[in-house]
Amino acid sequence: MSRPRSARAHKDVLDAALKLFAERGVDATSMDAIAETSGVSKATIYKHWPDKDALCLEVMTLGRRAPSDLDSGDLRADLVAALGPPPPPMSDVRLRMMPYLMAYAARNPAFGKAWQASVMDPIRQTLTRVLQRGIRDGQLRRALDIDLAITLLQGPIMYAHVLERLGRKVPQNLAEGVVDAFLSSSAACSPGRTRVRPRP
Repeated sequence: MSRPRSARAHKDVLDAALKLFAERGVDATSMDAIAETSGVSKATIYKHWPDKDALCLEVMTLGRRAPSDLDSGDLRADLVAALGPPPPPMSDVRLRMMPYLMAYAARNPAFGKAWQASVMDPIRQTLTRVLQRGIRDGQLRRALDIDLAITLLQGPIMYAHVLERLGRKVPQNLAEGVVDAFLSSSAACSPGRTRVRPRP
């Protein structure tokens, strides 16, 4: 069965935008060029995205959204899920695109804030809820600094993205290793024995 026309057009535009952003940069890529490359009319493109910033944001954040509700009763599993799996190897075109997009975000404060609200803030909010439950349930130290904890948890994950963009190998089971190291110093109980909260 063929893909619905609207979904196919959506993907074609994303593919064209990715290609052009990687070749020309965001500023030098017009919506006319994206329409011509994708074979999708500008009118249809504007039905999916109100402007180039919205399209650029979706290209930039594909596959990078954090789960919003994690409450399995297993603190370790929820922290690992919030951090997500190691980033998959980037295609050459996405590697070429990233410097342009980061520069665009630096020059365009509104886009930078939208990227933060779309990607960074939800991850922090998810981690905050998981950590707060861990403190409440007696699995984490009551004096835990949540902002510092989030920095410790996210820092290695962000560094892995840098390594990956440089073509370096990303450690396997990175999220699990980061969480285990964090729990060894922050758990209220003995390291390696973080309790699983009984389900109601």
